[in-house]
Amino acid sequence: GDLGPFNPGLPVEVPVWLAINLKQRQKCRLIPPEWMDVGKLEEIRDQERKEDTFTPMPSPYYMELTKLLLNYASDNIPKADEIRTLVKDTWDTRMAKLRLSADSFVRQQEAHAKLDNLTLMEINTTGTFLTQALDHMYKLRTNLQPGESSHSQDF
Repeated sequence: GDLGPFNPGLPVEVPVWLAINLKQRQKCRLIPPEWMDVGKLEEIRDQERKEDTFTPMPSPYYMELTKLLLNYASDNIPKADEIRTLVKDTWDTRMAKLRLSADSFVRQQEAHAKLDNLTLMEINTTGTFLTQALDHMYKLRTNLQPGESSHSQDF
């Protein structure tokens, strides 16, 4: 797409990759997203801890954006260390909920699950574990032993 020309001192929205590239070359100052504020992140963390279900996050890429911005532009983000801690606390709370949900899912022998308000990164983090766990549960339920389903011949 078309970007620029840029006027010095005037804020402009650009893709994250470009903002980080310009910041690395010391050509700009990054302005964090509106939600990347200690007060707002405390509210999000507290709400997540209070609810039994997953609450909507301020961005579907909150974890990725936080990591990128704090790694490359922490000098432009007020209270960067507190923000890092709050996002990590929120992530840990959500992962604990996800583990409990998965445990409940397996124990109750459910056939499907709702993944409302989970981000792609959160799903990908537990996806492999959950699919492997379900595969093992299936094998246990159908009394399959390893190698029983393969049809090999000895020569």
